[in-house]
Amino acid sequence: MSAIEHASERTLPWRGGALRERGVHAAVLLLTLAVAAALVFPLWSVLSQGAAVLSLEFLTTAPLNAGRAGGIAPILVSTGLIVTLSLAAALPLAFSTAVLLHECLAPNHPLAIAVRGSLDALAGVPSIVFGLFGVSLFCRQFGLGYSIAAGGLTLGCMVLPTLARVFCSAFEALGDQYRVAGAALGLSRAAILWRVTLPMALPALSAGAVLALARALAETALLLFTSGYADRMPASLSDSGRSVSVHIYELATNVPGGARSAHGSALVLLLALGALSVAVHAATTGMHRRLTGSRIKLQARLA
Repeated sequence: MSAIEHASERTLPWRGGALRERGVHAAVLLLTLAVAAALVFPLWSVLSQGAAVLSLEFLTTAPLNAGRAGGIAPILVSTGLIVTLSLAAALPLAFSTAVLLHECLAPNHPLAIAVRGSLDALAGVPSIVFGLFGVSLFCRQFGLGYSIAAGGLTLGCMVLPTLARVFCSAFEALGDQYRVAGAALGLSRAAILWRVTLPMALPALSAGAVLALARALAETALLLFTSGYADRMPASLSDSGRSVSVHIYELATNVPGGARSAHGSALVLLLALGALSVAVHAATTGMHRRLTGSRIKLQARLA
């Protein structure tokens, strides 16, 4: 057999490595389609059934007939108060913890090792355990009862470990080159943190905030124990309030005929999460431009 025939056999797509490569590509494509289908089908179900319910009246009126009719205005207000309070409690503590671990302690320091281990352990605790903790501490010991304040503070405790670890990873991903360069220019450690490290880590920090926001909006079990079921408009943080996720759970499990409103509430929750994510990204991009002095150019090509 000639050399040309040997070469042609080696290049045939169904022989040897080429066949294995095609098999791997096919498997990856199938897995990708499966993941896409697992995402698209639930979204399509919520969108198709919830779009008929979504209206201005649904967003601005109170629930009627145990949620079968009316809207979700008090539910949205309660959810906004709970999530805002949780992030207000968790963000400063998470940022301070990340600064402590990255700027003040060496990676092999016993305190740094203990804090990282504690954060990792707390991040894996089920939300129902945080709910029992919130009932014991905030509802009973602090006398807050079943209230928006108790739910928000307990939710802040739950998202704090994950948020702190994300912030730590954001600082660690930058390395030491910026800190060394700032020190070479004679900047203080505080100036390096606020003028150099923080602007460069801002996109990753905002991503962590969006993850915490998404988890807070989707949490159900914890709020069942702490914020209560009341579907009326809250007058203060000491009132009981029902979050959107708890409202969806209640309609889907305990209210016969509530599936229609449950799908509408689920669609509102998804739209709110998407809108908040876009808003945080836009605000972070603008802040990053101002702090770093860079201009980000986005080019869109329409086919």
